[in-house]
Amino acid sequence: MGRIIKLLLLLAVLGFAGLAGYAYFGLPEPDMREISVPVILDAN
Repeated sequence: MGRIIKLLLLLAVLGFAGLAGYAYFGLPEPDMREISVPVILDAN
């Protein structure tokens, strides 16, 4: 019974480490660039 709990705890720790690693390395930020679009307002 103790081996199963240790195995589950190990899997939980490895899963958390994998999730944290994916969040840190697996999500690259997009390139930032400025976009300007002229807007014509109809103010009558």
